[in-house]
Amino acid sequence: MAVRKATPLAIEVQARPGQPLGMPVERFLRNYWHKHPLLIRNAFADFASPLQPEDLAGLACEDGVLARLISHDRTTDGWDVRTGPFQETDFPGLPDHDWTLLVQDVDKWDADVRALLEHFRFLPRWRIDDIMISFAATGGSVGAHVDHYDVFLLQGQGHRRWQIDARTVQGRKATPLAFRDDVELKLLREFKPTHDWVLGPGDMLYLPPLIPHHGVAEDACLTFSIGTRAPSSAELIGDYLDTLIADADEAVRYHDEDLKVPADPYEIDVTAMNRVVAALNALRMNDPDRLGDWFGRFMTTYRASGDVVPAPEPIPREAVEQALEEGVLLHRHPWSRLAWRRAKRGATLFCSGLEFALSAKDASRLAAAEEIDGTLYAQLSPRGREVVLELLAQGHYQRAHEDAEDDLAEDDHAHALSVSADHDGEDADAEDDVPEADEDIDADADVEQVADAADTPAEALEADVEPGDDAEAEQDVDSTIADETDSDDSDDTTKPA
Repeated sequence: MAVRKATPLAIEVQARPGQPLGMPVERFLRNYWHKHPLLIRNAFADFASPLQPEDLAGLACEDGVLARLISHDRTTDGWDVRTGPFQETDFPGLPDHDWTLLVQDVDKWDADVRALLEHFRFLPRWRIDDIMISFAATGGSVGAHVDHYDVFLLQGQGHRRWQIDARTVQGRKATPLAFRDDVELKLLREFKPTHDWVLGPGDMLYLPPLIPHHGVAEDACLTFSIGTRAPSSAELIGDYLDTLIADADEAVRYHDEDLKVPADPYEIDVTAMNRVVAALNALRMNDPDRLGDWFGRFMTTYRASGDVVPAPEPIPREAVEQALEEGVLLHRHPWSRLAWRRAKRGATLFCSGLEFALSAKDASRLAAAEEIDGTLYAQLSPRGREVVLELLAQGHYQRAHEDAEDDLAEDDHAHALSVSADHDGEDADAEDDVPEADEDIDADADVEQVADAADTPAEALEADVEPGDDAEAEQDVDSTIADETDSDDSDDTTKPA
C-alpha cells in the first residue's frame, strides 16, 4: 500500500478576520512555532506605527539606551558598527542609503510600543524578551545572519525585502553555517535564499531559530522585531551552578568512612566515584521545587541594562491605601519582569529575580497587573497586599504620572524611579540623564534629519492615525488571539532589522 505524502506546510498565508496569524493559534503553535517560518500578510491590518523615525533617533541619543548604527560599504563589502548613545549631530551627515539605526528594548521606554505585546498573549510572557525597532535608509541592512531565538518581524513603515533559506524545514541539505571573521557582526559567509518577499506595513514574518535570513530596506522603513528569550545551556548551567554554590553547606563534604586498603593507591575506583555522586546529590540539584524557584528568578532577571531603583524609604501602608482609595494608580516599572509558578502549597511570584510566597490567585493577578488600582488591591489577600507594598518599596511599582491633589507625593513618600545604564552602583543622581519611561520621547527638530538623511520627507513618514486610535483599531485583533488560546541567547549578534 502506497504511503501518502504529507502536504507541505504553507510558508505564506493571509491574515483573516478573527485569525491574525492566518490560522488558529493552536495550529500555529503546533506546526510552526520553533519549527517552521511563516509570512503573514496583513497580520496587523491598517497598521499605524506608534513611533516615528525621529522618535527613534531621539531615543538613541539618550544614556542607558542600547542603540547601534550599522553602515554597509557595497564597494568593499565592509561593515561599520557604532554604538550609542549618539549625538543629534551624528545623523545629518549620514548618506541617503545603506545604513540602519537599531534600538533595543523600546517597549521599556514607550508605552504605545509596549502595548504591541498584548497581541502576542498566545506566548508565555516570560518568553518574550523585547521589541527592537530599526530605521533603515534605502539599502540599509545588518547582513545575512541567523538568530538563536524565535522572532516576529513586523513591518511598521516603508518596505523591506526579506530573503530566507528554508532548506532545513524543506528536508533539503542545508547550507553549512560558516561565519565571516572580517567584520564585527556575526554574518554568514555564504547565503543562498530559497524565498524572497517584500513586506509592507502590517505584514509580519515569523522565523524560528537558526533560519538564515537577510533583510534589506527597499525604501526608508521602520521594522519592529519582537524577540524571545532563549537562554543557552551554558547560561542555564552557569547560573544554576552559581545558585547551588551560594546555597551549598560547607559541612557537606566528600567522605569515606568506609575506606578500605586500595589495590592501587593511584586509582580512582568505582567506590570513590559513588561517594562523589552522593556528595553532589546532597546539593539536591534535581529537586523540582529548587529548580523551579531558580528558573523563575533567572527568567525574570533582564539580561540588558535596566536597573530598578528602590524607594529611599518605605512608604507607609496607610499612605498607599489612602491614595489607592482616592483613585491613584500604581504603574509597574517597565523594566520589572514578573512570572509565577505553582508550588506544593500555593504559588511563588517572581519579580526581577525576587520571589514571594502567595496564593495562586494573588500570584496570577499580580503577574498580569501592569497597574494596580484600589479595586485590584482590595481583591488581594492580606499577604498579597504585603507583597504589593514590598514591590512598591523595591521600586517595581510607581504611582501614576498624573498628579492628583491628594496622592502619595503629598506625604513626601513618593519616589522617583529610574533606569540605570550601569550596574556598578553609581549615584542615583545620574538618572536625570535617562529618559523617563512611558513619557513621549523628545527629539529636537534637528533629529528629523534622520528621515531627511534617508531621502524621505519626515512628513511622509508620519502616521495620520493617533496612537490612541491605532490601539483601539488593533484591540479586536488582540482579543481574537487571546480568545483562541486555552484559558486555563542572547548572544552578541545583532537582532534582525
